[in-house]
Amino acid sequence: MRMRRLLTGTAALLLSSLLSGCLFTTRRLPVPKPPQTVQTLTPDQLVAKLNDRWDALKTLNATVEIQASVLNSKEGVAKDYTTFRGHILMRKPGMLRVLGQVPVLGMTMFDMASDGKTFNLYIPSRKKVVKGENTLKKKSIHQVENLRPGTFFDAMVVRGLEPDNLYSVTADTDTMVDASKKHLLLIPEYVLSVMRRKADSNELAPVRVIVFHRDDLLPYKQDLYDGNGNLETEVTYGRYADFGGGVYPSVVTIRRPLEEYQVILHVEKVVENMDLTEDQFRIKVPDGTEVQQLE
Repeated sequence: MRMRRLLTGTAALLLSSLLSGCLFTTRRLPVPKPPQTVQTLTPDQLVAKLNDRWDALKTLNATVEIQASVLNSKEGVAKDYTTFRGHILMRKPGMLRVLGQVPVLGMTMFDMASDGKTFNLYIPSRKKVVKGENTLKKKSIHQVENLRPGTFFDAMVVRGLEPDNLYSVTADTDTMVDASKKHLLLIPEYVLSVMRRKADSNELAPVRVIVFHRDDLLPYKQDLYDGNGNLETEVTYGRYADFGGGVYPSVVTIRRPLEEYQVILHVEKVVENMDLTEDQFRIKVPDGTEVQQLE
């Protein structure tokens, strides 16, 4: 009885204190700042804007700094490779050339070219050329060897939608920390989910999810899924900059969660729609070079 009276008395005292305002303090929370401009589009208008941007692009010539990392989640370690300079050429519908140069020396580290279906990767220091299909069929235990030209192509530019694609658009808001000004930013977004109907089924398979910021209606994130619905590639696009004649992300981060590697491209220069010939997508391999055919 005494214990029950004690508990009852304590509860009454606590309730009285809460109601009278004796047991709390007030602190200020950071108030997120919204952008000055928030644009509004219908889903059809958003898709049309994306398609127009994709249709207007014919070629791309970019100079970048490339940083690659390989992860080992089981052991909790990451291996970061030395940053090197790279040059990327693209021509629709799927031609790609990536040239990597040895830091400081400027010598060719590797040279990769693709016609959209197959690729050649020339490594001068090893006097070796690797050939294979753009589609990865058998994974290597060395994660970086699983990188294919299509991954670069899909990451560098956000494609328009295909005729058989279905889509939905939702509005969302993200919060971002502005470290330089030490305040929070509200980022209103549109999230475009692209799907494809499976054959002989009403089931929808995910193809891509693209996030647009509503201040400039440009894509800042893109998730790409494989045929089994697994998240295959995550791409984030850093601050857009004017490189003359058009805007382009200053940083492109490509993550492959299933294969546990990451490639970061720091963009230094971009030229769109310059004339690129077939020869610029061919590699001249010296006679006597070892050839490795990938499965």
